[in-house]
Amino acid sequence: MLKQSLLKLLILPSFLIPWLSIEILLNSPVKALPGDSTEEVTSWIQAHPTLQPRQGERLFISKSDTAAQRFTFQASVLPPGRIIFTKDHATIRTEGMTMFDAVNGITLQRLEESLRVIYSLDVYQDYNDAQIVYQYPNQSNISTSRLAKTPIREALQGELRLGDRYAYWVEIAKPSGKKAIVGNITVLLKADLGKLETELRTR
Repeated sequence: MLKQSLLKLLILPSFLIPWLSIEILLNSPVKALPGDSTEEVTSWIQAHPTLQPRQGERLFISKSDTAAQRFTFQASVLPPGRIIFTKDHATIRTEGMTMFDAVNGITLQRLEESLRVIYSLDVYQDYNDAQIVYQYPNQSNISTSRLAKTPIREALQGELRLGDRYAYWVEIAKPSGKKAIVGNITVLLKADLGKLETELRTR
């Protein structure tokens, strides 16, 4: 009963949070984020009580209860968006979570709660206080997608936020008249926000 109540409170799949560790998670400081070294981030992931990587998993974590529910976490030395070459392979620039839930659906609140659980209240507050610099789709995007007969583009709803510490990218795929079943939230370096915004505006 207690476990069910905690899981409902967090609105996350059961595989994502060991319920006995919730208090520890919410009060533990973040030890690795974009801008830190791959070694620091790898060590943080390995010790994280929620991510709990399997043997062989380092910067990419995949969890699944069933085929209808999946969660992935990935840290990368590349900026988000289109792949570009970088000489620095020792610094993490992006950390992102993707959730797929064909049973319960995905909401912005679930993604935000994932951010709070995986990181800390400090990062969540930075995200919550961050300035929204771009939202989509706008009417122009919708019209273009309908003319081009590309409903998947029309279904993508997202925003970019600029915080004091990091930038954030949230995106949910919500087809017209249906519930969203996939979404992602990404923490990135503020220096990479301009590149991502340009690509999202022109894709």
